[in-house]
Parts: sequence; C-alpha cells; structure tokens
Amino acid sequence: MSIYLDVIWLLNFSFDLLLLVLTAIVLKRKTNKLRMVLAALIGSSIVIMMFTPLAFIANHPLGKMCISVLMVLSAFGFKRFRFFFQGLLTFYFVTFLVGGGMIGIHYFLQQEMTYLEGVLMTNSTGFGHPISWLFVLIGFPVLWLFARNSIEGIETKKIHYDQLVKVQITVDNIQFSLKGLIDSGNQLFDPITRSPVMIIDTLKVQEFLPKLLVHQAIQDDVMKAMSEQNEGHAWEHRVRIIPYRVVGSEHQFLLGFKPDEVCIETKNETIKVQKTIIGLNRTTLSSEDAYECIVHPKMLQGPSIQQVS
Repeated sequence: MSIYLDVIWLLNFSFDLLLLVLTAIVLKRKTNKLRMVLAALIGSSIVIMMFTPLAFIANHPLGKMCISVLMVLSAFGFKRFRFFFQGLLTFYFVTFLVGGGMIGIHYFLQQEMTYLEGVLMTNSTGFGHPISWLFVLIGFPVLWLFARNSIEGIETKKIHYDQLVKVQITVDNIQFSLKGLIDSGNQLFDPITRSPVMIIDTLKVQEFLPKLLVHQAIQDDVMKAMSEQNEGHAWEHRVRIIPYRVVGSEHQFLLGFKPDEVCIETKNETIKVQKTIIGLNRTTLSSEDAYECIVHPKMLQGPSIQQVS
C-alpha cells in the first residue's frame, strides 16, 4: 500500500488551520496570520511523527493533548488561565463539531472505514478511492461553512432573544400582554408630548381594541380614513397621530393611543412606564411571531416596581 505522506500532511495542515480560524471566529478574537500558520504546522506535525520513533507520542491521548495545547498557545497566546482554557475548550468543540459531522455523513453514505493504530482510514489502496477523497475535500469545507454560519446564527438568535421582554398594557378595564422586542433603532416620539412610541402589531390585538380604531389604523392613508368616518368610539380621546418617515417615502402617519399603564417585565425587573404612546402598525412585525411589539428603549428608564433576584 502506497502512502502519499505529503498529501496527507497538506490535508491535515489545511484542516488544522481552518479549525483554528473557526475557533477564532467563535471566540471573536483577533488573530495573527503567522501565529495561525505556526499553530497549524504544530498540529500537522503529528502526521510526520507517526512515521518516526516518536509515533508513540502521536498515538497517545496525552501526546495529542499536548500538541493541541501547543496549537492553542501558538495561535492565541497566554494572557491568563481562563483565556487559554476557553480557547482550548472551544478548539475541541469546533473539532468535534466538524469531525463528528464528517464521520456521521460518512456512515450515512455507508462507506467502509477502518481504524489502524488509532488512525481513521478508508478501505482503499494507493492514493485512495476517488469518492472518499472527494468526500473529504468537499465535505470538510462545506461542514466548516455550515458550522460557522450556524454558530453565528445561534449567537445572533441569543442576542435577539436576550432583548425580548413581556409587555402588559392596561386601558380602562382592558388588559392584555404582548411579547416585545427592545429596539435601539426605534427613536419614534410623539411630536407634542415627546412621549416615546411603542409599536404594536394591530391585528394581533384587534380583539381588545375598538373596531373603528382598528379599521382606521390598518388603512394606508390614516388621515383620509379618519376624515371619512363620522362616528366615534370609546377611545377617541386617547387617539394620537404620529408622523414618521421611512427611506424612499414621504411623510406618513401612524395612528396610536394613550394607555393608562404599561409594564415591561425583563429578566431582572418589572418597569412601570410613566408615559408612552402605543402606535398601531398596519403590517406584521415578525414573520416568525417571535415578538408582537417593538419597545422604545426610552421606556426602560422608568421606575422599577419589582426586582427579580
């Protein structure tokens, strides 16, 4: 059986380098290219060691651990133990994530594999079966990209859900709760009272609102809809008209109302909002129903009525 040592070494070097880059992405650490290459060279040296008297080190778990420790130290340095330990565990995590995916897909495709002295090998001769090499060369980068995008997606989702709160709105004897998203980009204020405007999905709460108010709020031209209505409703004295602008459009108007009370429940506290306007949005705010209203960040500056320990 012929072994192309240079090809195997190059593959290991490339894989180690990609795994280190993925580790840096997960940890959000700035890296030095030369240090990353040096760390990948240290990791790929295990291939050379297997064909020398030092093979027992390369095959022993402690030897592999020492090499991975040297890789992490070379790539990220040592500032403090926690910094180093976090890097080492993350490197193991991305290695098992990508490597486990490779093995899982390989078994799913039912390609025969064997272990020889702790080394994973395909049952082929010479340069390797074309399908197995194609699988490695294509499968690893694809899984690497999938892992990177998944990790970034999880992080984005975490940030997103960390900003979700429970909002309770009270008007007269009516009370209803919504899932709210704290959006720092929402800088909408009532031009007269300078009250922050919280935007809600009108259709999600239409059962709690006067029918005429809902009908007016969902029209494209709010001002025209209000002028065409001769009858009134119970919340007429609460109605506010908020002008706003969006990119590529002229001034538009959002219909809103003044509530009696709004309470925002976060993970740590419950905040009672002193003054705010509830804007009635005519379109769906979240296609995934992750939230039903957009909370103005200014509303979080109200007094806390309950601390969560």
